Order: sequence, then C-alpha cells, then structure tokens
Amino acid sequence: MTIVAAADGSALGNPGPAGWAWYVDDGHWAAGGWPHGTNNQGELMAVIDLLDSTAHLDDDLRILCDSQYVINAVTKWMPGWKRKGWRKADGSPVLNRELLERLDRATQGRQYVFEWVKGHAGHELNEAADVRARAVATAYQKGEPIPIGPGWPGAAVAEVATGGVATGGVATGEQTGEVQEITPAREPAQSVELDLFGEELVADETDTEVVARLERELVEPGVRADASRVAAILHPDFEEIGRSGRLWGHDAIVQALASEEPRSVEFELLGTETISSDAILLTARTTDARGGTLRSSLWVRVNNRWRLRFHQGTPEE
Repeated sequence: MTIVAAADGSALGNPGPAGWAWYVDDGHWAAGGWPHGTNNQGELMAVIDLLDSTAHLDDDLRILCDSQYVINAVTKWMPGWKRKGWRKADGSPVLNRELLERLDRATQGRQYVFEWVKGHAGHELNEAADVRARAVATAYQKGEPIPIGPGWPGAAVAEVATGGVATGGVATGEQTGEVQEITPAREPAQSVELDLFGEELVADETDTEVVARLERELVEPGVRADASRVAAILHPDFEEIGRSGRLWGHDAIVQALASEEPRSVEFELLGTETISSDAILLTARTTDARGGTLRSSLWVRVNNRWRLRFHQGTPEE
C-alpha cells in the first residue's frame, strides 16, 4: 500500500510567523510551526514530521511537495553536502543544516517518492496542507492556539539510523527554476517545540559540560555562520550586551553572525557556577584579531535542553 500525502510550509513575511503541515485526509494530518521562521524551514519540517509519523508503518510514501528546494535537497544536493562537511560548492555552510540532518535520518530505510506539484493551483491535497500551514503561521501572528491536528493515530516515534546517504528517493514532475535558501531565525516555541539538534546530549556528560560545549560551539566560525544552529542554541528571548555595549536581541544576533566574516577565535573556559537545577552561569575568555574578550553567559534549561538566555562580552584592556 502507498500513502499519498502533501507536505507544505508557510511563513508570513519570510521570515516571520511560520507553519508547516502534512495532510493525507481529515483523520490523518499534523501541523506545527514557529513564532519566527522561514518558508524553507516549514517545508522541511513538514516532510520530516510526515516521515517520523509514519515510521511505524510498512507502507510506501508518495510525498506531494511544491518545494523544489526540499526535493532537490534530498534527491540531488544532500550527498555532496555531506561529503563536503555540510558545505556548498563555494565553501559556504549549508543553511538549515539541523533540519536537513533530521530529514536525512528520517529517510533511512524508507521507501518514498517525491512528486512535485504546483502550489496554489487547486490541487486538493496540496491546498489542504497549505491551508493548515498558514493557519499555524496566522495563529502565531495573532497569539491564538496552534491547530496541530490529530497526527497519525497510533503513531510511535521510531528510531532511525544516523549518517549515511538517503536512499530510495526519486523525484518526479516538473523541475524548473533556481532554488533560493533564506536565512532562518528563531526556534519553535515551547508549546510545540521541536528538537532541532537531537545530538545535543552526550552520554555521561554533566550539565556544566553540556553548557561548556555549547558555549565553545558559539565561537566556532562554522557554527556562527549556520543560522539554524545558532537559533537552536539560543533561548527565544535571548539578549546580549556586546563588547561595544550594544544590546542585541535573538533575531538580530542570528542574522548578524550569519553575515560576519569568519575569524579564528581562541576559547578559554574560566569557570561555571550552578545557580539552580535549571540555570548555570559560565565565564570564559576569547581571543581573536580584536583582542581579548571576557564572556559571561547565563544558560537556562528549557524542556530538558540548555539554551543561552543572556550573554555579555567585555573587552579586556
């Protein structure tokens, strides 16, 4: 048996309030989203959740998708990105890496086919998915309850292997036009939070070790250039006082880091202080071409994930 499902994403403003949805019929559909995200993120997440929700079934999947970005990512670009360490042909980092890695894992061992359909052209399933994705984006925009749908009744999250090249996927339908990647922004809200980086926790790591590792990541050029990774580490209400004294918010810092020139940074952990079971204060020193900077970072635990809530950088004299 083959399950035929449409998957779609929507972002009001792109980036802006964003939603995703997949739809089979009125009893089998799901939706979710972010207070601030992109259309490409929604398109990716719709397919990921569809694969995860049907992982317990033996049925093949025919995925109707109006996003050439998603189809090409799986069937054309992903093997090359992985060989190059998730970098594109010009050496720049691949955007939406965490979602793409999740999509890669979700396709392992699955029998599926992508079929391109023209969006907003009256296709019944595509329209149903689009309406639900836009409903989530609109709900975030208005601060209303999120219509998440019934999902797949009886579904259980199945374990999938990590790594390797996706197999089994082929693309059908028209493939035209150039695909543009758009810088992502904020992670999902806590009410419908999605694990954008499931490899965060490592066996036997203490809370302070996890926080120290994530802090180090935030000074690595490859991570700083990956907006989706930075957005996943930062708390949705993140604030920073930079070494210049400027106050930065979540979206502003994600976009600024993604556009800055890469630079080599030395990192020295000075100490950690456990304030409570869900809060850790970390201090460190970084050194780059501008000189030394003392870092003070407040990390908080949200839904069993550590997020950077506040950071201050002070230049050393």
